This record gives sequence, C-alpha cells and structure tokens, in this order.
Amino acid sequence: MVRSVRLVAAVLGLVLLVPTHAAEAARPDGLEVTGWILQSSPSRLVTRNADGLTALSVAGVSIRADGAGVSKPTADARRLLGAAHRHGLEGELLLSNYSNRLESFDRAALHRLLSDPDHIAKVARRLASYVADQGWDSVNVDLEGVRETDGDGLVALVRELQARMPEERTVSIDISAATSVRAYRQRGYRLAELAEAADVIAVMTYDMHGPTWTGPGPIGPLPWQRDALDALLSVVPAEQVLLGVSGYGYSWPEHGTGRSLTLRMVRGMLNRDGATAHWRPRLGEWTARLSDGTVLWWSDGRSYARRVELAREYGVRGLAVWRIGSADTLR
Repeated sequence: MVRSVRLVAAVLGLVLLVPTHAAEAARPDGLEVTGWILQSSPSRLVTRNADGLTALSVAGVSIRADGAGVSKPTADARRLLGAAHRHGLEGELLLSNYSNRLESFDRAALHRLLSDPDHIAKVARRLASYVADQGWDSVNVDLEGVRETDGDGLVALVRELQARMPEERTVSIDISAATSVRAYRQRGYRLAELAEAADVIAVMTYDMHGPTWTGPGPIGPLPWQRDALDALLSVVPAEQVLLGVSGYGYSWPEHGTGRSLTLRMVRGMLNRDGATAHWRPRLGEWTARLSDGTVLWWSDGRSYARRVELAREYGVRGLAVWRIGSADTLR
C-alpha cells in the first residue's frame, strides 16, 4: 500500500511518504469525539477538524505555583471557544498543571492544590466563574503526576467543581492509563469516587513508551490499551469513558534525546531520509528506522480507525485525541 501511494504521488508531483488515511478519520456514528487543542492553535484547525469532532478541549488555564489559584483564559483560548461554537461543538476549558517555566508538569504545585481544601475551593470557584462568564460548556481537569496520597483531594476538586458549575455544564477528568485497579489508585485515581463525581473520564492510553522515560517502542499499543480498559471498566461505567488516542510520534536517536513529533514532521523526516514506514497491525502503529539509526514510532489516521473499532468493541462513550494540529485531520 505504501508503495502504491508513493507511485501516485510521484505521478502527480506530490511529496508523500506514507498514507494519511484521512477518510478513515471521520467522526464515527454513535461515538463522541473530543479533540484536545493548544490555545495558540489557529482557528482554521477547528474548521478543518470540525466534521470529526463533537467537543473541543482547549488547554487554556494552569494552576499557580502556590496551588492557590488558576490563570485566566487568554484571548486565544476564548477565540477557540468561539470557533468551537460556530461549528456546533462543545467548548471545554482544560485545567492543567503544566509549567512553561519548568517545561514539565508541576507536581509540587499540584500537591499544594490538592492537599489544601481552601485552595481547592478557590480554584473551583474561579473556574466556575470562567464557565459562567465566558460560556464554556465544560471544565476538563487534566492534572498529571498526582500523588497517591492526594487522590482524595483530586476527588474533592471534581466534586467542588460540580457543586459550583451551572447544572447544565459538565466536568470531565483525564487520567493516565494503568493496567490494574491498584495501579490506578497508586497514580492517585480513586476510580469509583471519580466516576461518581465526574461526568466523563478520559483515559490517556498513550505514552507507554517515550524518548525520555523508555527505550523505543509503541506509544499506545492496542494490547496495552485493552488491558487499561479492562481494569478501568471493572469499576467505571463504559458510558462515562473516552478512549484516549495519540495523534503524534516520538523519535529515539542513537545519541542524544528524542522528541515529540507531529505527523507532518514524521512524514518530512521519512521523505528526506528515504526510510520505509512499517505498519504493525497487532499494535496499531507505524515504525521506521532512519539511516542514522534514529527509531520512530507514530500513530496516524489508520491507527485512529483501529481505536474506533476498539471503542465500539468495549461500548465506551467515545474517543479523545491528543492533539488537533498534530494528528491527521479528523474528517
């Protein structure tokens, strides 16, 4: 298949190394699809992907370093909210503990928030005010690196948000994948309590492998995703669950540190190197080795189609894609 695509591209004078499978990335009937997006992204990305989405989750606010407050949504975040609504999509305001200063998730700030009931109340009150004043449809809690001992605080934050939000608005939470209920709890996720408190739980079934924490390997392989769903759905109702899908790649060079790659970057690297892309059907991902020894793994529209099948098989609510602007177009 790759060879046939290369031949057609050559005839038409196009530059294309691997199939994009755009037709396979249309919004699946009967399933919700949330697309996470960076607030700096251009509005045209919403237009381009709207036919494949039901909701847009905008990475718009972060907790303060002292854990006692939250930043204000920028004009860019509000612009994307408007773009979502123009296309009939729900607009979610994503709360993160990512720190640009640290270039990582601020686990210390997260602990300061979740270990203090007053901080939880202040943050929930401020987020609820943004929803009421700016017209957001939901708050998406995306706090990563939760301590096991702060699990109760995470539940308390979701409950406080629900209590302060208008009744018609919703609260979703993103949780890192694990393959047992005990492992979820060790990551700070009290699954039964979170299912009771949140409307939607998105399980981030990706980053099993990555360039700064493991050697080369698939990002979110299908067997691992099945194990994560088996554990999660033993406690959480399937109708509350979104299956997280990666729409990006990683590199592992022989020397130095790898990095995250958009699919456009992956295809450019393959095109310049002349490397061959290999589809791994059991894992549902692509891999390649460049001439300098760099190993690549990535997920594209074909990978997404396999996750749609998985979501249907498990009867979950839908899918959530990280991220719009990196992944293949969802239409």
